[in-house]
Amino acid sequence: MKSHDELQQTYLKEVCILVNENDKVLGSASKKDCHLLSNINGGMLHRAFSVFLFNSKNELLLQQRSNAKITFPGMFTNTCCSHPLSTKLEMDEEKAMGVKRAAQRKLFHELGITPDQIPLNIFEYITRIQYSALNQPNDGIFGENEIDYVLIVKRDVDVSLNYNEVQSYRYVDQEGMKDLLAKAESGHILLTPWFTMICKEFLFKWWANLKKTTDFVDHKNIHKLSQ
Repeated sequence: MKSHDELQQTYLKEVCILVNENDKVLGSASKKDCHLLSNINGGMLHRAFSVFLFNSKNELLLQQRSNAKITFPGMFTNTCCSHPLSTKLEMDEEKAMGVKRAAQRKLFHELGITPDQIPLNIFEYITRIQYSALNQPNDGIFGENEIDYVLIVKRDVDVSLNYNEVQSYRYVDQEGMKDLLAKAESGHILLTPWFTMICKEFLFKWWANLKKTTDFVDHKNIHKLSQ
């Protein structure tokens, strides 16, 4: 761990929410413990979220993860992806308010998008996915095993990057996203595994119907995705 960024190492002490495959809370564990393959292989599963923010041109805001990140450094992904923490406010399951608070917090932390630009009532909780992935590049130490809440936001925002978290960002339209997926398939760009899975399974259905995203709300099922 000594070779990793010192600030990123401090974030490994954050306490995430442990859940079972039905997303029922079992307890808590540090971010580091949640992402250790030794624990993942033993069945440890934690709660997460993924935000997809679209502007008024129906373009999706993507970020490129900082090279300082311990997991999936330098990879392009959706607007923001992280974890609600094991606190009273972020464990609030009523209308997924805890997850929405965590998403608002991290959008500010990573992208400088202030809470007044994205009030909690504009976050649309669409559905949940469950997936697992090895760290890339695979270090044999870390991975992901998450139940991931998918949140959609439709809002024009001002971005101010935290470069320890995010090294670049861009907006893409649907054709631009399809081009990125093709480049990822040919190895010319790196996309995070969860983002790739969501793109292939759901994203373009939602994107084509941004005025009617409520038609896709599914809070009952947890969709198991695989690469």
